[in-house]
Amino acid sequence: MSSIGYYFSLFIRRLPAFLIVAASVATVAIFVAFTLPPAYESRMVLIVEAPQIPDALAPSTVRMPGPQRLQIIEQRLLTRANLLDIARRLDVLEGQRDMSADQIVDAMRARTRVSKTNRANEASIMTISFEARTPRLAAGVLNEYLTLIQADDANFRRARAGQTLDFFEQEVSRLKTQLETQADRILEFKNANAGALPDTLMFRQQQKAQREQRLEEIGREIFTLQSQREQLITMFNEFGGSDGTVTLTDDQKRLVEAEAELENALLIYSETNPRVKLLKGRVEQLRTIAASSEENTDSQDGRGTANAGFQIQLGNIETRLALLERQEQSLQQEIDRLQETIDKTANNAVILEDLERDYENTLNQYNPAVQRLADADTGERIELLSRGERISVIEQPAVPSEPTKPNRMKIAAGGTALGIAMGMALVGAMVFLNSAPRRPEDLIRKLEVWPIATLPYVRTRRELIVQRSIKLGIILIILVGIPLVVFAVHTYYQPLDLIADRVMNKLGVRW
Repeated sequence: MSSIGYYFSLFIRRLPAFLIVAASVATVAIFVAFTLPPAYESRMVLIVEAPQIPDALAPSTVRMPGPQRLQIIEQRLLTRANLLDIARRLDVLEGQRDMSADQIVDAMRARTRVSKTNRANEASIMTISFEARTPRLAAGVLNEYLTLIQADDANFRRARAGQTLDFFEQEVSRLKTQLETQADRILEFKNANAGALPDTLMFRQQQKAQREQRLEEIGREIFTLQSQREQLITMFNEFGGSDGTVTLTDDQKRLVEAEAELENALLIYSETNPRVKLLKGRVEQLRTIAASSEENTDSQDGRGTANAGFQIQLGNIETRLALLERQEQSLQQEIDRLQETIDKTANNAVILEDLERDYENTLNQYNPAVQRLADADTGERIELLSRGERISVIEQPAVPSEPTKPNRMKIAAGGTALGIAMGMALVGAMVFLNSAPRRPEDLIRKLEVWPIATLPYVRTRRELIVQRSIKLGIILIILVGIPLVVFAVHTYYQPLDLIADRVMNKLGVRW
């Protein structure tokens, strides 16, 4: 108990310092609590509604979790531009004309309170409240907030849906252009290599085999005819013929040319082809003309009668040989051409496969892009008709009938408690930071000696009365003077309620 009494005596000695701090803070708090103007608070409740059209039927292209969406709405709402515009249009703050833009923004944010529910498997709800000096002003600011929220949310969702649609339109257009370009490249390559494509390789190989077989047959026929001609000439010379020289008439030459042209046509066309039929008729006509020409020549020249048969046989052999040689040359050229195309087919197959693979890859991108474009178009229609996820109002802003703030008793009690705590802290600091010895125990601890006795300072009765009078006077001055000083500051310098309001705006809290 002696220690408690000792410290209590120290506290009593420093009571003026305690009272200065405690009384000052408590007086200011009580004065502010009962001078702050009444404040009215209005609130509204918003909810994120599910889409009206199920996602299984027509999904929206704007998908965002409810809590994230509410957070974006809050950040967009409390922007500097929005708060300044609302404050200046509605004249929200008292003495607003003397406030800077930063002070207005801080005050608007301090008066706006936003709370959200972010629990899993529950609807996303946002509650917004605003504190103002009049009931209608509080409700009016919230109505402005609501207008901004609904307009910004609708514009945001429509813009997102429109951007998605534009993206897929550009993507489909780009892929379509690529498809057309690749299709043109494939078509151009096929046209440039029409005779050396992989899909006709078997046909060309069969054609080559047929022509090689026909070439062998023609070679055998030529060899046979050449043998017949040599035998015929030998026999004619042995039995009194001439030198064996055979001269073809003009009609016979035309007949040979016509028969060669017919043979070439038969290599390409069938016998029912109109061109083949026309050439056959021409050959028959030339044969008739050649035969009649030989008869006229024999009748006019009696000397040619003896070898007429020989000339006819030899002429037929020569005609047939010339025709077969032309066919042989034509077939060889055709075989060489087919072999060249067959040799090119492997390389063309690789190039064509690369082109077609690029086309297929682009097509595999194009088809899903078209489907996504259709989904994006549907999603945009959903947002334009407001059938998707949207912000709805559960509780409209209402005009409050009674002031909700300030809590005067709370402010006064809190300020008084704070003043007492600050005064006690000051006294404690003064006691514990002063290391001068005050008791015998202090002398023993500091000097490490035991005094025989300690003699306190004994004041006379007059000195005690003077000392106590001075302390009482100081206490009275503190208890009376500090409230007077606070009142003078409030009246002649600046109202304390305005100072407190600015402090609350700066701290972002409202009491």
